[in-house]
Amino acid sequence: MVPAASHTHHDHSHGHSHDHSHGHDHTHAHVHDAASPHPAQDAPWSILRMTMAGRLVAAVAVCAVLWGVVFLAMR
Repeated sequence: MVPAASHTHHDHSHGHSHDHSHGHDHTHAHVHDAASPHPAQDAPWSILRMTMAGRLVAAVAVCAVLWGVVFLAMR
């Protein structure tokens, strides 16, 4: 262990500035707390708004695509 008296102190100034500007700011113009979340926004498409016939057609289409993937994988 080195005695404390033998430590020398150096001047660590470099002569140039350390400007850490990255070209973007960190301001947050959109701030709210957890008690006031975002208001609900209209979804452009929702399965919950489809009719029952539309849901059945969509389900059959998805099943057909998935079975197509299975048959292609088995080839």
